[in-house]
Amino acid sequence: MSDPVRIAMWSGPRNISTAMMRAWENRSDTAVWDEPLYGHYLQHTGIDHPMREEIISATETNWQTIVDQLVGPVPGGKSIYFQKHMTLHLMDHIDRDWMDNVVNCFLIRDPAEVIASYAAKRDEVTAADVGFEAQLDVFRHVEKLGGKTPVVLDARDVLQQPEKMLQKLCAAVGVGFDDDMLNWPAGQRDSDGIWGVHWYGVVENSTGFAPYKSSKSVLGDDLSELAAQCRPYYDELFHKRLLPS
Repeated sequence: MSDPVRIAMWSGPRNISTAMMRAWENRSDTAVWDEPLYGHYLQHTGIDHPMREEIISATETNWQTIVDQLVGPVPGGKSIYFQKHMTLHLMDHIDRDWMDNVVNCFLIRDPAEVIASYAAKRDEVTAADVGFEAQLDVFRHVEKLGGKTPVVLDARDVLQQPEKMLQKLCAAVGVGFDDDMLNWPAGQRDSDGIWGVHWYGVVENSTGFAPYKSSKSVLGDDLSELAAQCRPYYDELFHKRLLPS
């Protein structure tokens, strides 16, 4: 039996990362893990997030234990292990050597759209919250580690052409495309982090990737300035993304 393919997809918040997790989980050959390092991040930083104490209590918070599981046996003996990560959770004190044992991919989204979505859930938004600089830092690490450009997907491309972009993603990570990735049953999943009750309402009602709809126009002056601050980090990755055609 060949070794399993472990896919670590690095995203920022308020992207289509949970929908992407749904797509992979709907394959019969794939196990998923939702934000493995979130509990450790909350415990280490002391940051105030919704359901903070519940998340810390319900999840593993030792980063070494988490990393060992990320590169260890795949749950259920599946041949693909899709790991949904937030890049800001990969803090500097966490050893990154394990990343050489997974296929690292990056999911990006226009800063104005990320910030508009994040602001709808929280009263304040900072550059650190949306994690564009952290995402580029992880990307550069992976690029240097592997000596080649990692896979980058832009959310708009996926929403506009889901089948084509998922086919390209599967080819890039070395697995066959499965039509089951395009549609899934609505509802919660046992694999969802407990924070899903706060963040995942739209995805829980979904049965596939929603058509693309821009949300840039809702930004006020302060948030527009924040989006402009984040844009250079996004742009560097955008120009290295998988192209639709």
